[in-house]
Amino acid sequence: MTQVPQPLRRRAGDQMAAYDALPAPLRLWLSQAALPWSRASCLRPWRKLRAAGASPEEAPAALDLAESRALCRAISRRNHAA
Repeated sequence: MTQVPQPLRRRAGDQMAAYDALPAPLRLWLSQAALPWSRASCLRPWRKLRAAGASPEEAPAALDLAESRALCRAISRRNHAA
């Protein structure tokens, strides 16, 4: 399994309430995501996709693509560093 280094950050406020406020399809996608997405980092593309006309069922597929690209970049950086 490839490990992707992620910075740890402390967040202010009630993070569970912020998570609960996300749309249900986005919460489902987050629960199955390979990377530890923050609420803000997944909500930005979600809103952009929805504003562009993507349905709640189509938007998670676009987030899957963004996540795969992020994983590929991380693997590529790791391989170049070795």
